Amino acid sequence: MTLYKEPTTQSNRQRNKFLLGGFLIISAIIYLIASTTQNTSKYYYTVDELVVEQTAAIGENVRISGAVIGDSISYDADNLTLDFTVAHVPGDSDEIVAKGGLARVLHEAIANPNQARLRISYQGPMPDLLRDEAQAIMDGHLNEDNIFVADTLLLKCPTKYEDELPNQTNN
Repeated sequence: MTLYKEPTTQSNRQRNKFLLGGFLIISAIIYLIASTTQNTSKYYYTVDELVVEQTAAIGENVRISGAVIGDSISYDADNLTLDFTVAHVPGDSDEIVAKGGLARVLHEAIANPNQARLRISYQGPMPDLLRDEAQAIMDGHLNEDNIFVADTLLLKCPTKYEDELPNQTNN
């Protein structure tokens, strides 16, 4: 006598429903992770690259860095609109060190009129560290007028790092 009993079609249906439900949940999770990662990922550009890629980069969510040109800073306190221009700085930290450090690279970027430049527009309060030769790191997109519209703006002031690099000069 065997004690084995064939499963009923009712239990097969329940198992199939459970497997299908689990598959749909896992598929939805994978889709949400993939779409969120794709929408929030930012490609890092230097100013040179963004200027060259202008039409291809329009509307693309990117991160850039550049040296702030102090004479170009314009701020409308009533509308919280900040406009300024940045000059190209290398994106490779080894190259920055080889050229004498961050303060020197930022200074040379501002002083060189042949350096690629990009107009920036930012909506928000004017940061205290926004000044000539500060390094601006921005997330945003390039618009149709080739103006970079920054959603976030972070600044590094080179004078803060000069004491750490005693051999560095600002010629």
